[in-house]
Amino acid sequence: MTTPFEKALSAIDAAHALDPNKTTIAGKEIPYELHYAQKCTAYLQKRASDAPEYLALAIRAQHFRRWEVPRSSYPMTRPGYHAWRTYLKKRQAELVTSICFESGYDTEFAERVGALIRKEDLKQDEETQVLEDVACLVFLDDQFEAFEREHDEEKIVGILRKTWGKMTARGHELALGIPMEGRAGEVLQKALKE
Repeated sequence: MTTPFEKALSAIDAAHALDPNKTTIAGKEIPYELHYAQKCTAYLQKRASDAPEYLALAIRAQHFRRWEVPRSSYPMTRPGYHAWRTYLKKRQAELVTSICFESGYDTEFAERVGALIRKEDLKQDEETQVLEDVACLVFLDDQFEAFEREHDEEKIVGILRKTWGKMTARGHELALGIPMEGRAGEVLQKALKE
């Protein structure tokens, strides 16, 4: 018999698999959001291997159907960025909460998943902080090198400092274990020194 967790995870991954954006991993092309979600789960195992099911689902779904609302659909300003992020979190939480209900979870469980995806009570809620650590680790491991090629050093250093400030000591420990070569590694060291 399929468990609610298996049903929810399958529905989440089926949606990730629809992402038209692709990435190549070990010579195989896969939808980017599926790759991102799998990376998130891998970092959750390192960060909190005993995570409850609701946290595991929230982390797997934190970018749920994100490609459907591109960054370019909002003004390319700081307020536009924040409005986009706020809308995404709310939308993603609603969609995944519905999946939890459809998979057989109760209201309390489904609402907890939604609250985590919205990153409610960040800094006060330990589980929300685990989700934030995972998001930052995946950014550093999977997205930072491409990001650093597109922006000037001053902007990158600022973003790295903000990212670092969002993380816990355990998150920092895991981040320092991520191999970074060339300019990416140099910029990270500079951001952490100053």
